[in-house]
Amino acid sequence: MRVLLVEDDTQIADFVAQGLQEAGYAVDHTADGEEGYRYALNGSYAAAIIDLMLPRRNGLDLIQSLRQRGVDTPVLILSAKRSTEERVEGLRAGGDDYLVKPFAFTELLARVRALIRRASGPTASTELVAGPLTMNRLDRTAARADTAIDLQPREFALLELLMRNPGQVVSKTMILEHVWDFNFTPQTNVVEVLVHRLRKRIDKPFDQSLIHTVRGAGYVLRVNE
Repeated sequence: MRVLLVEDDTQIADFVAQGLQEAGYAVDHTADGEEGYRYALNGSYAAAIIDLMLPRRNGLDLIQSLRQRGVDTPVLILSAKRSTEERVEGLRAGGDDYLVKPFAFTELLARVRALIRRASGPTASTELVAGPLTMNRLDRTAARADTAIDLQPREFALLELLMRNPGQVVSKTMILEHVWDFNFTPQTNVVEVLVHRLRKRIDKPFDQSLIHTVRGAGYVLRVNE
């Protein structure tokens, strides 16, 4: 899942981006309100985290403009403003939640996850199932049959992408967009290395291989062979 972070405080932005990446999210970051508006219009994000005090376009105007354009990405507002009136103003502008600085990252992560869960609908399952593979997206656990599989954040993100598309070829470009940041400049074999690592977790201990290479196209999760 991809999250947009619009925050001009470098220290806060680095702190939040690192925490989200460690939790398995790909993060696009900009410190500019105008650029953040363009990112939000042109990208597909599970959630956006937007500061109010931004250069070129403030957070309230950014959020209002997005809502007017029909962008319904869940928005968590970050702000040092603490008054009830200021919080209400942010929510009226189209924000979905409001977190006052300074904050604990664990609370920010819980709020982001709650926004994504609500946006997915009340009946949306937190679990994915593909053949013998199961995944819980909330507690970040995965298993094959009855065997728990310990995954690093990017391995988890790749497996989620494959499980959402069983039997379908997932290209290298799709993997890069889902797992890494918008501004990431990939090494030539970074996708191959990640797939190799995931295969060691998912396939090597078992008799049947689930992840297959489609030469010149990408990778596919085959669970019915």
